[in-house]
Amino acid sequence: MIQRFIELGEGFADIYELIELTRANQHRLSHLIAFHTEIKGRQVTSIALVLTPSGDGKFQPIYISREGIPHPEHQPSQRYALFQNVADELGKTIIQMDVKPSILFPEIDLYYQHLIAILRLNHYIAPLQ
Repeated sequence: MIQRFIELGEGFADIYELIELTRANQHRLSHLIAFHTEIKGRQVTSIALVLTPSGDGKFQPIYISREGIPHPEHQPSQRYALFQNVADELGKTIIQMDVKPSILFPEIDLYYQHLIAILRLNHYIAPLQ
């Protein structure tokens, strides 16, 4: 099984796209995740949508808006509120995780491999096969 992050931007349009992807694929919705971290003294959050693989596919997409939203416990944000609203609408709980920031990794792909490992270890996505 291949699990891959698909990165969206961090603006309102990107959050609306993530929310629309969530609603349109609610039959495939596996998890909604908030990755919290600190970058240069600022608490930020990435929000992600984990879908189940389609059909017999061996590909599991994870859509993410990376590190562009203020941490909801430190600073209320309309972008995070929209994400929380869709979770409530679909009866899902947002999984909260504290992770290292992407700036600690020399390449963004290494950061995403790190997050995939965390998700696998916590049994949120299938193990390496």
